[in-house]
Amino acid sequence: MEPIPDSEIARVLVVSAHPDDSDFGASGTIAQWVRAGIKVAYVFCTNGDQGGEESGFTKEQMPAIRQREQRAAGAVIGVTDITFLDYIDGNLEATIGLRKDLVRQIRIWQPDRMVCQSPDRNWDRIGASHPDHLAAGEAAIQAVYPDARNPFAFTDLLENEGLEPWRVKEVWVSAYSHPDHFVDITDTFDLKIKALKAHASQTGHNENLEEMVREWGARNAATAGFAEGRIAEAFKIVNTN
Repeated sequence: MEPIPDSEIARVLVVSAHPDDSDFGASGTIAQWVRAGIKVAYVFCTNGDQGGEESGFTKEQMPAIRQREQRAAGAVIGVTDITFLDYIDGNLEATIGLRKDLVRQIRIWQPDRMVCQSPDRNWDRIGASHPDHLAAGEAAIQAVYPDARNPFAFTDLLENEGLEPWRVKEVWVSAYSHPDHFVDITDTFDLKIKALKAHASQTGHNENLEEMVREWGARNAATAGFAEGRIAEAFKIVNTN
């Protein structure tokens, strides 16, 4: 499916399970949107405290460190509107509570386009299918449809917080096993790597980070039929208008 042209998109909301997920999955594309003048905001569901076992930090130290790293990574590509829902890492479920929290964020930011993780397990890339990723993706899709647009869903958000229903036009799903849209990020790959390196507690031990991410991107580009040497990110486009 062809996405809505970027010229018709004013705002994008990116929903991820953990700090760094959006940088691994979509930061090259997001950097292009920011350059084009599109307003991008991030929402992270968990506090990330189960990541970074090789960092030398304690589990108790990790939430503050990961939030600081994510803000630095966002600044690399021009995203400064960042919200942390602070659910416990490794315990995320697509509950009504998480769904409501995401509806709140959708109604606050009023995005035309949303990016989320795949709620479907990718058996070819099990690392992309962390249980928290699946839960965040499922709750995000449920929040888009049917809840965020429905005035009868979570009525207290309107009555107590003044948050009007909002209809998201389309969703871009990352880490999906059969993507149908590829974005050439060769010109923003340097920003993607810089953003990923800002997550030092997660990536600092990986001497082959750039090579690994480049290989992933080259594989996407080859699948898309792009010229040799190009790098791409992959998505499933869902019309939710």
